[in-house]
Amino acid sequence: MSQSPRTAAPRPSPLAFVRDVFTPAGPPTPLLGRSRRRFVRAVAYVLTGAVTVMLLGTTATVLSENYGLQSDIALVLALLQAVPVLLAVRRPLLAWAIVFTADVAGALALLSVPTEGRPWPWPPMEIIGMLLLLLLLGLRERRRTLVAVWTLTAVVTVALAFVAPGRSSLISVTALVLDGVVLVVGGALRERGDARRALAEQETISEAERARRTLLEERTRIARELHDVVAHHMSVITVQADSAPYRLTGLPPEAREEFATIAATARESLTEMRRLLGVLRSEDASGEAGGVERAPQPGVERIPQLVEATVRAGLPVKLAMPDPLPDALPQTVDLSAYRIAQEALANVVRHAPGAATRVSVSVDRDRGGLMVLVVNSAPEAETPPLETSGTGHGLVGMRERVRLVGGTLDTGPLPDGGFRVAARLPFTTEEELPTA
Repeated sequence: MSQSPRTAAPRPSPLAFVRDVFTPAGPPTPLLGRSRRRFVRAVAYVLTGAVTVMLLGTTATVLSENYGLQSDIALVLALLQAVPVLLAVRRPLLAWAIVFTADVAGALALLSVPTEGRPWPWPPMEIIGMLLLLLLLGLRERRRTLVAVWTLTAVVTVALAFVAPGRSSLISVTALVLDGVVLVVGGALRERGDARRALAEQETISEAERARRTLLEERTRIARELHDVVAHHMSVITVQADSAPYRLTGLPPEAREEFATIAATARESLTEMRRLLGVLRSEDASGEAGGVERAPQPGVERIPQLVEATVRAGLPVKLAMPDPLPDALPQTVDLSAYRIAQEALANVVRHAPGAATRVSVSVDRDRGGLMVLVVNSAPEAETPPLETSGTGHGLVGMRERVRLVGGTLDTGPLPDGGFRVAARLPFTTEEELPTA
């Protein structure tokens, strides 16, 4: 069987290669700009400013007095070779290009004057300024850019030596060696800093992953405990309530209906428990594969059933709701309204059995939200509460649900001994309010 030849990757053009090599590696972030201390960030500007002032005066003086260049030309060359050093704090590659071009122009300008016994093509002050630039360049740019810079410097140095072999001195070779050493040191420091930052980022990611794994393990443990304890007992209650009319003879119709209600409530609780177990065992918020719920969450339309079950438990409850119910409520608001009403009624059953209770659900069209109000009177004196103390988790859960949608919650005792829970749940979208 013949194999199709592999298509060779297109080679970049020389112009594209040069453009890539001499493109800065990153944004023009100032040297030491990541430090939180202001004086540390200012160190780079202070040092480069001091070197610029020193090089400007020294270069102009040496080129005009020692080398014999005209003072105007010497001043222009000094400006071009010294001032860009300030630019190197942010853009070292651009600063090097300007200074290197000025150095080459200065070397060519020096061909017009005798330089016997003086370093050429690079005077000492130019070598000092270039070494500082190359150090800043090595701290910022990629390795291939540093190699290209040194190679270009070497090629230009050799070319100038061929142009004027009698003027070239050993200082040019020394400068090349020093340039290479400075670039290697700067590049090594940059790569070491990059490696340390990458290691720190990896440690942060690993710590976050460990925390996430710990959270998942804790959620799995809670799910296991809920399944082994609560779900088991709820299943037993369901079976006993369903089988009671068959196991116990002579039950009146009211008792049979009560057992049926207990079984239905237990089955609904088991459904909610299974949904909760799915959430706890899953890495996403839904608890279902692909993040899709198989059964809809309860909402405002289920509040009448909730009230009916509470009435069957012996609590007189009056319900006021808009008829018909509002359409297209936001899912989070819909679920939060149901859970708040559910928890409020459960608190009345536990702490104020037999107390007259009023549940009101309404749409606040002026401010765009859903109002849920649960108010109960003082409990009957002859009926002891099922619980004399509570953990307060129910009220905390209400506040969390209200905070999730950006609403408000008002809870507290009433002067007559009752209790009031009032929640306002604003609609999270800026669309039209649900139609009645």
